[in-house]
Amino acid sequence: MQPFQIAVVQMDPRISDRVHNRAAILSKMESASAAGARLVVFPECALSGYVFDSAAAAVPSTETVPGETTDLIADACRKHGIYAIVGLLERDGDTLYNSAFVAGPQGLVANYRKCHLPFLGIDRYVGQGAELPVIDLGFVRIGILICYDVRFPEAARTLTLRGADVIVVPTNWPEGAESAPEFLTRARAWENRVYVAACNRVGEERGARFIGRSQIVAPDGTILQQADGMSETMLIAEIDPMRARDKKIIIKAGEFEMDPVYGRRPELYGGLSN
Repeated sequence: MQPFQIAVVQMDPRISDRVHNRAAILSKMESASAAGARLVVFPECALSGYVFDSAAAAVPSTETVPGETTDLIADACRKHGIYAIVGLLERDGDTLYNSAFVAGPQGLVANYRKCHLPFLGIDRYVGQGAELPVIDLGFVRIGILICYDVRFPEAARTLTLRGADVIVVPTNWPEGAESAPEFLTRARAWENRVYVAACNRVGEERGARFIGRSQIVAPDGTILQQADGMSETMLIAEIDPMRARDKKIIIKAGEFEMDPVYGRRPELYGGLSN
């Protein structure tokens, strides 16, 4: 497992304009590849926008997975030799999901459906995901939590125990969600000793303003890169998977050591599953 570069693309998607948003995503994939990134992350609902007032209004902005966009993103991944994580509204029969798919040079790799849903935007009208998978890309193991998911420590801990080196968080943090970039991302990184790559959007959509502040956080809680609250931008940072696999914290060998992951007491926590 060698270190590699990750890119987080903070952008301002246009609601209900898949053609424009897809073109912007493809352009940023090319830029990320030119900057040396091997994995590039886009926001929650980057393809569709987020502030819909009904499922019916959102349907024209949805796609199937696999589908047109997953195919085009996979083609770009093959061209540039990279992997991409893209947020979209997924249509599966009569049910919509707030999803993020993973594509690479080999095609569509995985699709994650948001598990925890706030009463907000399109999340009022979509189905709940039912899995917290860890996806092995060969050079790194990733887990995905979409926006509100990261507020549940059990979800991040589950991904960690399943072997994730990086927890990727495509998000649409609006005004009022400042606690997420201020301390939740750092807490999830520190308590699990993993990297957290949180990719937010900026701009305003139907009266909702989004706060940006995308981040890449190291396993010790240090912010490696952080965006401002207004600009479309791309963050680049180095990820060392081996650093995320060493859970021990040694302040002074033999005298002051901690392990916040494998030092837990599962026999005491049975109530968490109720």
